[in-house]
Amino acid sequence: MIPKILTVDDSKMIRMMLTRLFSPYLCELYEAGNGEEALEVAGREKPNLIILDYNMPVMDGVTMLRNLREDEALRKTPVILLTADSSAGLISTVARLGVRDYMTKPFHEEQLLAKASRIIDLMRRTPDQTA
Repeated sequence: MIPKILTVDDSKMIRMMLTRLFSPYLCELYEAGNGEEALEVAGREKPNLIILDYNMPVMDGVTMLRNLREDEALRKTPVILLTADSSAGLISTVARLGVRDYMTKPFHEEQLLAKASRIIDLMRRTPDQTA
């Protein structure tokens, strides 16, 4: 099974960077610009991993995470939170909501790949497999 990854960030640049980061691997990538949009995509695609920004308009990452955990079909979806806010209060809140891991922005791409690969099986594409 090819894993599905949903990237959620209001920054198109971050979403493009994440797409580039995961493009050498066999996975399906989906994008959302806010939590509300992400819930729609997650409900439709049932991702194996969500990489979620904390600070977004329309619906922030914590609110989106709360809604995700209330949905029977999505509540166990692993989430890696990306945030510029590393306050103890935020980390405590998202830990209670079941975030698998978090990274502070700016983040190192290799570390995010390592964290993701502990959650899903990331296999490199072979030359005959197109992105």
